[in-house]
Amino acid sequence: MGEGDTAFAYRDATFATVIAGMWPDPAENEANTAWVRGFYDATAPLSEPGGYVNFMAADDQDRIRDNYKGNYDRLVDVKRAHDPDNRFHFNQNIRP
Repeated sequence: MGEGDTAFAYRDATFATVIAGMWPDPAENEANTAWVRGFYDATAPLSEPGGYVNFMAADDQDRIRDNYKGNYDRLVDVKRAHDPDNRFHFNQNIRP
């Protein structure tokens, strides 16, 4: 399959990194969240700008276009045709 055959554009990637930071003590939230963000920032220069949309966090909404790469505009057209009122928006949303 090629890049434009489905919504997922990074079919040529050799791996996908998922940073799943979890800890039991809420008192450690600030420090551990900073560590996760620092790890992400350190690996970002070695990574593609986008990735697999289902790996995105709630604060990644500004990366939607990057995740779909060259497929984004086509997906916007599909969204406009089939969901112009954006009823299906409880995800990493493509806005119509």
